[in-house]
Amino acid sequence: MAEESWYALKVRSRSEWLVESKLRSKGYELFLPTYKSRQRWSHQFKTLELPLFPGYLFCRLDVRVRLPILITPGVAHIVGIGRIPEPIRESEIVAIRTLVKSDAAYEPCPYVSLGQSVRVECGSLCGLTGLVTDLRGKSRLIISVEILMRSVSVEIDQAWIRPIKTVLPQRFLSPASGVMSA
Repeated sequence: MAEESWYALKVRSRSEWLVESKLRSKGYELFLPTYKSRQRWSHQFKTLELPLFPGYLFCRLDVRVRLPILITPGVAHIVGIGRIPEPIRESEIVAIRTLVKSDAAYEPCPYVSLGQSVRVECGSLCGLTGLVTDLRGKSRLIISVEILMRSVSVEIDQAWIRPIKTVLPQRFLSPASGVMSA
């Protein structure tokens, strides 16, 4: 039986929807998360639907049978480490899907790897985990896709979140005391 996982596909600039259409017609399960952006054009504002991760889309595939994807017009490569495709954690895809389906206002943001890890305890984003940060006096939950080094932020009520206990890597703990060392 084929082992299918989620992978990020790097696609040619502004061809996310074209590649999605071509791959969907080949029978692949795809996920192209988008967000709404209000932009000024001349003397008016327009609301555009843009890819949440420009230049990328997600595809569930058996990595051993990747040629049909790689020969699809617009696909540059499957994201990975070196030439080896690296799957995306199912929990990251679930988190992004939950966010996109919610009625929360979200937007792309710079990737962050430091900060307080939290779990959302109530509301439409209940169960999601991410990092919390403060932006312009408001709490934001940062959800990241590590392999892409991209993140999404959403405004979150501070009362809805609870800190997650984090375990320090062994190199930072002294074996005798459990206290941080240099």
